[in-house]
Amino acid sequence: MPPHRRRHRHHHHHNRFRFVIPAISVLSGIILLLFAFISFLAPPATDHRQLRNGASYGEKLQRFRTPNNGQLSDRDIWNSKMSKFYYGCSNASSNFAKAKEVTHANRYLLIATSGGLNQQRTGITDAVVAARILNATLVVPKLDENSFWKDSSNFSQIFDVDWFISHLANDVQIIKELPLKGGKTWIPYTMRVPRKCSDKCYVNRVLPNLLKKHAVRLTKYDYRLSNRLESDLQKLRCRVNYHALKFTDPINEMGEKLVFHMRSMGKQYIALHLRFEPDMLAFSGCYYGGGERERNELGKLRRRWKTLHNSNPEKVRRQGRCPLTPEEVGLMLRALGYGKDVHIYVASGEVYRGEETLAPLKALFPNFYSKETIASKKEMEPFTGFSSRMAALDYIVCDSSNVFVTNNNGNMAKILAGRRRYFGHKRTIRPNGKKLYRLFLNRENMTWDEFASGIRKHQKGFMGEPKEVRPGRGEFHENPSACICEDSKAKAVAESNLRKFGMGKSTTKADVSATVDGQSNDNEPELSEEEEEEDDMSSSQDMNSSQDNTEFNGTSTDSDASTSEEPELEELLSD
Repeated sequence: MPPHRRRHRHHHHHNRFRFVIPAISVLSGIILLLFAFISFLAPPATDHRQLRNGASYGEKLQRFRTPNNGQLSDRDIWNSKMSKFYYGCSNASSNFAKAKEVTHANRYLLIATSGGLNQQRTGITDAVVAARILNATLVVPKLDENSFWKDSSNFSQIFDVDWFISHLANDVQIIKELPLKGGKTWIPYTMRVPRKCSDKCYVNRVLPNLLKKHAVRLTKYDYRLSNRLESDLQKLRCRVNYHALKFTDPINEMGEKLVFHMRSMGKQYIALHLRFEPDMLAFSGCYYGGGERERNELGKLRRRWKTLHNSNPEKVRRQGRCPLTPEEVGLMLRALGYGKDVHIYVASGEVYRGEETLAPLKALFPNFYSKETIASKKEMEPFTGFSSRMAALDYIVCDSSNVFVTNNNGNMAKILAGRRRYFGHKRTIRPNGKKLYRLFLNRENMTWDEFASGIRKHQKGFMGEPKEVRPGRGEFHENPSACICEDSKAKAVAESNLRKFGMGKSTTKADVSATVDGQSNDNEPELSEEEEEEDDMSSSQDMNSSQDNTEFNGTSTDSDASTSEEPELEELLSD
């Protein structure tokens, strides 16, 4: 080939490459930009659960967006619908003899309470009834100073002892101290009775010792009386719990100050009893989503109690036994209609992981208060360091609230639920743990409206309405049905007026007759009288007093520890 042709072909190829290379560069740049844009829109590669569910992170945020305003126009979120037709009634019948007519000389009953303030309150209430069953004089109960709560306060430092004695004078004879015997200190015979001991059980087990020894002390006295007694004894329970047990003046005055502070910030407020302490969480056996750190921290605490068995967290959660997390409480309240502007008083101990755990709840309800934030250190000084006195202040503020909410099924929750029923069915919200757990578990896969609708559906029957719980179900202290009377005439007139003015059937009728479908673990069927007497507390009628004088402090040396101490500890930690 001639030289000039070779030079021409070489020049032609050179020109073609001069245009191709820039084109490739531009195309590569476009592809890179496109890839970067797609990557930006895609969900994080590490979020495997979201990828499996087929929805992007951005889509989920758009779907489950919690509103600030929760008000529902079609319902009253602050009051119970039919409460005006029900009232507390605990006066004795004409057949209930006066104490002076039935009390026998030389019969003295003493009790040693167990647990925190509210658990001890149940023991004090039941002790009065037990003394009446035995026709005995009751010595003012001794409070538990050696329990988990470690409070040295005596009865007269918590309750008005003179009012307690005088108010119950017609029902039971009560004295402050056991009298001397022959000029010497009288040492009572010490024993323990089974849990849920019936009136027949007391007559069979305690009375023989009372007749022989004349003074008997019942130890670890909590939940030692049957839920089912004849009507006059049940009403006596209510007279003790709701009228005779008054806090001392200093406690009442400070409690009223706290209530005033809450009312001054808004006419209405919610009180939340939040149990989320590390010890309680460890004992519950639940898992709260904190990963290996949580499992290690709570696992170490669980090993303190050698009688605890390994639990299945998922099973416990399904059974409704896990307390709601602070965030779950906040979401439940928003779904029920309470907006961001609502003021919340929080009664709680040391919250697991502190502010980190409370942050989601505070974001939902920033008007967040406790006794420590609305009272000065000087005002709180007489109460600080005394767990029962501090618990009494929380009790007063929670009882005075427009709405009481709890995340648990502990003693304070039960006691206040019963008290609020007795005094007008004030709104009381207790989570339906069995049903709510699936909503919380799957909330990212639904819209807010779907979630909120599910919450309202499952909470029906757990909102403090009259007749939510059938008579005889649950602990009597939380469902004092024998002491709740109905103004049937006024209710009939109201329903007649609804029909008369063209409103059709009363929309509240279903609410009045509604019953709870298995509230978590507190509405178990009542044991028969024989089953109660064969409970797990003892196998013999007379118990060795040296065993009973051993106070429980984490573990026990009692011979019956394997069958009895574990549930006692559970109640201790749930006060």
